[in-house]
Amino acid sequence: MKRHAALIQHSREHHQALKLARLARFAVDSGSPEAIKQAAETLREQFPSTLETHFCDEEQGLLMQLAAIGQHALVQRTLDEHARLRALNDSLSSPDRALMESFATLLHDHVRFEERELFETAQALLYQEH
Repeated sequence: MKRHAALIQHSREHHQALKLARLARFAVDSGSPEAIKQAAETLREQFPSTLETHFCDEEQGLLMQLAAIGQHALVQRTLDEHARLRALNDSLSSPDRALMESFATLLHDHVRFEERELFETAQALLYQEH
């Protein structure tokens, strides 16, 4: 998918997010408590600079623009998923298989939602010259 210049950096950051989701999925699939613990440590270390920064940028820019033109359902879903991912990340201080699986699935699905729905809507409504 060709992205408008305003969304290119967000899409690049999604690649990093998918790598984190894959790390979590591999830990779950291994069934190893040690692998889950190590993945949780990596996720908690990288969350602030990789995911939290990305979430804040979207929330203070793109989501505000979409809300201003009435795209409340897309904005709310995005905010809800950001909040759930933040809560799951906080819970990774005591990780288990189910928690790691929830994190992996939600992060993967969230990135796909943003790429396929949120960004497509933004391109169509905010960046029509694209």
